[in-house]
Amino acid sequence: MITSLSYASGPSKYPLLGETIGENLRNAVAKHPQQEALVCIHQNYRATYTEFYSQTEEIAKALIGLGITKGDRVGIWSPNRAEWTLIQFATARIGVILVNLNPAYRENELEYVLNQSGIKAVFASKKFKTSHYKEMLQNVRSKADLLEHVVIFEENWVDFLEMAEGISSIDLMSAEQRVQFDDAVNIQYTSGTTGFPKGVTLTHHNILNNGYFIGIRLNYTHLDRVCIPVPFYHCFGMVIGNMACVSHGACMVIPSENFDPKLTLDAVEKEKCTSLYGVPTMFIAELELPNFDRFDLTSLRTGVMAGSPCPIEIMKKVQSKMNMKEVSICYGMTETSPVSTQTVIGTPIEKQVSTVGTVQDHLEIKIIDPETGDILPRGIAGELCTRGYSVMQKYWNNPEATNKVIDSNNWLHSGDLATMDVEGYINITGRIKDIIIRGGENISPKEIEDFLYTHDQISDAQIIGVPSEKYGEEVMAWVKVKEGMNLTEDELKEYCLQIAHFKRPKYWKFVTEFPMTISGKIRKVEMRDLSTRELGLEYVKMIKTS
Repeated sequence: MITSLSYASGPSKYPLLGETIGENLRNAVAKHPQQEALVCIHQNYRATYTEFYSQTEEIAKALIGLGITKGDRVGIWSPNRAEWTLIQFATARIGVILVNLNPAYRENELEYVLNQSGIKAVFASKKFKTSHYKEMLQNVRSKADLLEHVVIFEENWVDFLEMAEGISSIDLMSAEQRVQFDDAVNIQYTSGTTGFPKGVTLTHHNILNNGYFIGIRLNYTHLDRVCIPVPFYHCFGMVIGNMACVSHGACMVIPSENFDPKLTLDAVEKEKCTSLYGVPTMFIAELELPNFDRFDLTSLRTGVMAGSPCPIEIMKKVQSKMNMKEVSICYGMTETSPVSTQTVIGTPIEKQVSTVGTVQDHLEIKIIDPETGDILPRGIAGELCTRGYSVMQKYWNNPEATNKVIDSNNWLHSGDLATMDVEGYINITGRIKDIIIRGGENISPKEIEDFLYTHDQISDAQIIGVPSEKYGEEVMAWVKVKEGMNLTEDELKEYCLQIAHFKRPKYWKFVTEFPMTISGKIRKVEMRDLSTRELGLEYVKMIKTS
């Protein structure tokens, strides 16, 4: 008997959207002019679709007035706020490529991204928590070759908007007419095994359709109100969030600058949200609020849980205690815009909590033997690959890295190990790639290792991920100190303040040697197992959503 192979394609009764993000927004305005488009609670901001469109028009004109044209890169460095979403759609309308800057970046990371993508203008908050964005931008500006303009929301945003006054509607229309749906619209930097972050380049067609079909699986209409506490700089916020909403005429609700469990549930209750997003740690924090039972969450029906491994018991509590009986799990990666598979509302409960669903509409997935490239029988673990409209255009200015993940037949190789059952449901079982996923953030061990090598008392360092019930994984460093040197954990923690907080090792182990194979390769699997036992950590039964 021939065993069916691990291949599936996503049938759909809905055609792909062959339009730009700007055209799609205009359609939403025409259909739902007085429907609320965006609510930002911490800024006391509200806008209907008509008002939202008018404000994106003013920003688009101001960008033209600033000398920004189709294909230019514009960075945004800020926690969640109304201007983030407005800029997302304004840049798309005139063919400008928005570059998402991670709010946790430090100066060396900022400088790298500014130069690698050739950013011409940056929009930023003045500061957030311990990050002084204005100050850091001033410090690296002389090292950023193409950076011409910096707009700080709290200081010169109004001055920037005045640049729109000399730009006519005809000028704007002319700029919009030059935009094609296969044009790049967004660059997001993601860590990889090569160490340096790579700029995932996404098109209008990529992210508009991905958002649209995510919304279809969630049964979104113009009556839905979606609470988005996840960050916009990530695909979760700006695609699964913003693009899914606008493509269905739904309302985007921003509860706070960054995640706060109480403010999130306050927003759900006061705004009568029908959908709520989050990574597992967010839902855990909400469920653990001491006054959780006082929140009226009866308006909720659906939502998305994604970004990191999810404990099954948490999923069950979200469905029962938070009224999210139609909650959906999404799986994918930034390189696939991001969602490749998603659970469908109405599937059996065991499938809802133990798989990452089935292939998304209009996409193909297969599971292959990583060594031979052959498609494996169903039930056998191999590398998950995706093909279709959602696959990124390229890594920005990095053809070598692009060719390593997109093969000659246009399959995107995820580096994730998965199985496909007889019904086409996908279970993620592990990773080929040497990547740590902490609370939804992809972390390159090599990037941290390269940073630690700059310390003059370190002879060698190896970074691994160890289990964490809260974040899925935490970063751990094994360090070899140079002979005669005396280096402490506190000194290394102080040194690591130069890199983003989520990359800083939580655990440290000082060693004189690393476990090695006969061929001289470092055995990180053995290091992880040993550290897990020594630290008293336990593997938690998880379903993987990234």
